[in-house]
Amino acid sequence: IISRNMYMQEIFALLPRVAMSDSTILIEGPSGSGKELIAQTIHRLSRRKGSPLITVNSGALPDSLLESELFGYKAGAFTDAKKDKPGRIALAEGGTLFLDEIGDVSPPLQVRLLRFLQSREYEPLGSTQQMKADVRIIAATNRKIEQLVKEKKFREDLYYRINVFKIILQPLARRREDIPLLARHFIDHFNRAQKRDIKDLAAHARDLLINYDFPGNVRELQNIIEHAFILCCEDYIQPSHLPDYLQQREKIQVGDATARLVQVESQTILDALKRHNWNKVAAARELGIHKTTLWRKIRQLRLVSPQKKLSVK
Repeated sequence: IISRNMYMQEIFALLPRVAMSDSTILIEGPSGSGKELIAQTIHRLSRRKGSPLITVNSGALPDSLLESELFGYKAGAFTDAKKDKPGRIALAEGGTLFLDEIGDVSPPLQVRLLRFLQSREYEPLGSTQQMKADVRIIAATNRKIEQLVKEKKFREDLYYRINVFKIILQPLARRREDIPLLARHFIDHFNRAQKRDIKDLAAHARDLLINYDFPGNVRELQNIIEHAFILCCEDYIQPSHLPDYLQQREKIQVGDATARLVQVESQTILDALKRHNWNKVAAARELGIHKTTLWRKIRQLRLVSPQKKLSVK
């Protein structure tokens, strides 16, 4: 996990102590912010590191399939269940079970999860026997569970079961100092993977990334660098190697900046002309430019004196 952000550094300092506990951990953060990396780090630092870390993506599976994936099933439990299949809980025995996107679990399945978290016992589908499990639970979500509880979409008792210790990850837009560091990391990664030798981001490309909000967070930054590797045949990644939406953003920003400069220049000249009652020679002297330059600027900016406006009317 790479970060020089002060908030993230505080989280890093806590991870060894969190890992040595067997308590359930809840990791909250937007998609692509590194929740699974935090879970992996906790597992590797824990006494369970020699046993499996098993991941279940709760939001990617329908209820019926998620239930069988978690708890397993016995032969004959349903059509096509030809033989016993252990669930992810059994596969994680002695290790860690990472329940990703737990905020997407339906209320009926939340009840079964609550029972398991309370007793660490479960029944595979089609079984009448309770199975005991020695697993550490780490849950993660990109949603605000407290808000889901208020909306009656998530059980309050289950929330308190998983919220023994909460880690909140910030979006990349709130840790912009990490963007060049992470970009450098991904450049090194793709250099090794593709046997390339791209040095770094060009300064203008780096500025574009630093000023971008990254709705997809670290995962989006990785995709942007991978995209650049396809197009870049130079030593440095240029803005032209970045995805089109970033190049369009650059054009809009340049256009906005140009419009602001024109507005400032126009107002400065107009103010000088007003102070000298539209005496162009005196105004040019104050502005430190030649009178012919001032006349050209007046034509370009379409500045009109109040007397001419009245005569037109």
